[in-house]
Amino acid sequence: MLSFLSARQSGLEDPLRLRRAQSTRRVLGLELNKDRDVERIHGSGVNTLDIEPVEGRYMLSGGSDGVIVLYDLENTSRQPYYTCKAVCSVGRSHPDVHKYSVETVQWYPHDTGMFTSSSFDKTLKVWDTNTLQAADVFHFEETVYSHHMSPGATKHCLVAVGTRGPKVQLCDLKSGSCSHILQGHRQEILAVSWSPRYDYILATASADSRVKLWDVRRASGCLLTLDQHNGKKSQAVESANTAHNGKVNGLCFTSDGLHLLTIGTDNRMRLWNSSSGDNTLVNYGKVCNDSRKGLKFTVSYGCSSEFVFVPYGSTIAVYAVYSGERLTMLKGHYKSVDCCVFQPDFQELYSGSRDCNILAWVPSLYEPVPDDDEVEASMYCSGLSSLSTQQFQRFGSCPFPAGEMIWQLRALADFLGDLSGPQSPVPPVPGYLVPSSGPEFNSQHPHGDDSRLHFQSIAN
Repeated sequence: MLSFLSARQSGLEDPLRLRRAQSTRRVLGLELNKDRDVERIHGSGVNTLDIEPVEGRYMLSGGSDGVIVLYDLENTSRQPYYTCKAVCSVGRSHPDVHKYSVETVQWYPHDTGMFTSSSFDKTLKVWDTNTLQAADVFHFEETVYSHHMSPGATKHCLVAVGTRGPKVQLCDLKSGSCSHILQGHRQEILAVSWSPRYDYILATASADSRVKLWDVRRASGCLLTLDQHNGKKSQAVESANTAHNGKVNGLCFTSDGLHLLTIGTDNRMRLWNSSSGDNTLVNYGKVCNDSRKGLKFTVSYGCSSEFVFVPYGSTIAVYAVYSGERLTMLKGHYKSVDCCVFQPDFQELYSGSRDCNILAWVPSLYEPVPDDDEVEASMYCSGLSSLSTQQFQRFGSCPFPAGEMIWQLRALADFLGDLSGPQSPVPPVPGYLVPSSGPEFNSQHPHGDDSRLHFQSIAN
């Protein structure tokens, strides 16, 4: 990391590359934060979490008890030990509270003044954050499993809704009505997600083992049906044109929108090219998934190599998206984890579980690991200090500038040795003087004061 800082200071590296490298280091060091608690409000399991993208400060949670809670994640107390307090909540006594389990909550992507929630009570509600009142309510004939608003769309305000029926419904926040119905699935829609790259591309996952990509501007709608075999004939006829061999209850686009991750009850996770629909065949191994409804997993943002965080029983599994390697397991919950959300500004992770708790995972504080260049320089200096007088004189007698370089490295090694304790005397180098504090140093050294100043700056 020090080499990155040096290269950035001299203008040799792009600042984005330094940011990505540091973000990657922080994500790989995630651990349970024992100094930060999230106030426990829910009386039953936490089903869904969402952090607003404007400031990254406020978080919504929805529970199986129908309660919605808004948290302030900022440490306003300035103390090392603190609790993220609930700013407000839609409790059981609220007149607009959901009757049954809240399955999805989401902030309006462009403003913290509004958020949405959907529930098993067959409703999608649009909330005014300031008054905490329901500004609009959409009613459906079937149980609502999931909904999603496009994170970057500027030309429409459509909310995709997945219900117990096989139809995907699109609700227009401007008109307050259901404007589109997408037909093609055979069973309930367990997960929906808009592409962060294209405003009108929508992905849906169903209990019929299929994942479809839609262009909501087209009359036919469906663009692609993802096939786990990439069009090749399979041994099992029933698995043709299916994404998984079981229900597909979770999907998530990568941050750049170029790939789509899906997870199914066949305990498999797959990575797809969102443009061609091809299965990239990345092997993640067994991904435990015993959820009977939608599974909320998330991906990192702004790292050199992106990561995916997947609820895995009572733990959270961290995978490298493009290699499939499972890097670590985050342990801290007592019961099954149903959701997690990533905070990209500080590389933090929050998870909700059936144990009614919300846990914060933050980058660990550790001593930085030296870069390869630093290790090599340290080993070289150690090697120089162990040379005999005859060996060192032979190295030091090489012509300039090699002899000058050896002299500076040997002097630097000696100075570093002085910092750690008494060392053996420095053998003389023919043609060059060993650094000293006397006035004769600057007059006899071939580069005079400049070399001494440069040497002192290195030592400091």
